[in-house]
Amino acid sequence: MSRVENIKVGISIGDLNGIGSEVVLKIFEDQRMLEFCTPVIFASMKTMTFVKNHFKLNMSLNGIQNINQATDKKVNILNCWKEDVFINFGKEDSKIGEYAIKSLTRATKALKEKQIDVLLTAPINKSNIQSEAFKFPGHTDYLAQELEGESLMFMVTNTLRVGLLTDHVPVKDVSSHISSDLINKKIETVYNSLKKDFRINKPKIAVLGINPHTGDNGVIGTEDDTVMRPTLKKIKESGKLVFGPYAADSFFGSNNYKSFDAIIASYHDQGLIPFKTLSFGQGVNYTAGLDRIRTSPDHGTAYEIAGKGIADLGSFKEALFTAVTIFRNREEYEELNKNPLAISKRKRFDDRK
Repeated sequence: MSRVENIKVGISIGDLNGIGSEVVLKIFEDQRMLEFCTPVIFASMKTMTFVKNHFKLNMSLNGIQNINQATDKKVNILNCWKEDVFINFGKEDSKIGEYAIKSLTRATKALKEKQIDVLLTAPINKSNIQSEAFKFPGHTDYLAQELEGESLMFMVTNTLRVGLLTDHVPVKDVSSHISSDLINKKIETVYNSLKKDFRINKPKIAVLGINPHTGDNGVIGTEDDTVMRPTLKKIKESGKLVFGPYAADSFFGSNNYKSFDAIIASYHDQGLIPFKTLSFGQGVNYTAGLDRIRTSPDHGTAYEIAGKGIADLGSFKEALFTAVTIFRNREEYEELNKNPLAISKRKRFDDRK
């Protein structure tokens, strides 16, 4: 397989009244970022020129009509619309939501057709994107429909990775969504992602319980005893290093999480509250389990600071680095799997670690 030298990074622009457009352009104002990737921003020259001028950025933009025109070492803007867009930083606007979806759908199509190598998604407002044509609670659910594989919301940093059994599900419905089949699928997705995407040869995974204190022997719910424990027992007997269920309230505070390559939480806030407390501003939202690579920052639209020029670039920059790293790791994994001898040598090296 030929190695892609300069990875083509597609970027959906997200909610234009939020901080996404500011963060995206400021990252690529630094010319060094163009040395290892070629950005293609799905928006319009008119819109991004307005953003550039608003923040007084010292950079050039390269307007293109199709992705084949994208040029290395330039900030390419793929024109997805021609009309002027009224940007009112900090305001929720359903019209702005329409442009967020225009950008996302066009970028996703390019990702599916391998016109771009990876996709970064700037934050959207989950309320103003809803329409008859788009009825998804977020990026992950939409991409799960459009791409192949079993999607999983995987929040990652260099030292902490948290996956979810259920993501955008009301708390009252969490236990009814969790089944032995779901647990098996999500653990398999995390396990494979750790091996292929993060180069961890023997992943060690912790799973958090569904109920407080994992049910206290049925006093606070029976799901951990009837569903979670027997499922994890069978998975561990198959040879995977999977442990739990652990009581979520003490797991992170006791630093127990540092003993594992990944943690799987039962529901959204159980996993994301400790993740963002420990890593906010440096975390990355990675959609694991799909045939294509998508990352996003760990923050939202941040309307309260939009347009003020003070947005933190850290998480979006990490999302960019993570996407490129995972792309390279997958390239290597595929190459190794074509060559059994290389796999044997790699395994001996990893076993010495």
